[in-house]
Amino acid sequence: MSVGILGVMLYVSLFLGFIGLVAFIWGIKNHQFDDAQKMMQGALFDDEEELNLARQKEEKRRKND
Repeated sequence: MSVGILGVMLYVSLFLGFIGLVAFIWGIKNHQFDDAQKMMQGALFDDEEELNLARQKEEKRRKND
C-alpha cells in the first residue's frame, strides 16, 4: 500500500470516530441513556400488559413519595 492510501484511511477513520464521539456526547447531553429502569423492566416483563402494570405501579410509587 502506498503512503497516500494509508493517509486517506487514517483521516477517514479519525473523521468517523469524531462523528461517533459527537453523536455519543449529544446523546448524553439529551439524556438518551438515563432511562435504565425502563430498560430493566423491559427485560423482566415478557408481556406488554405486565410492563404497563409495572409502569403504573412505579408512577403510583412516585406520586406517593
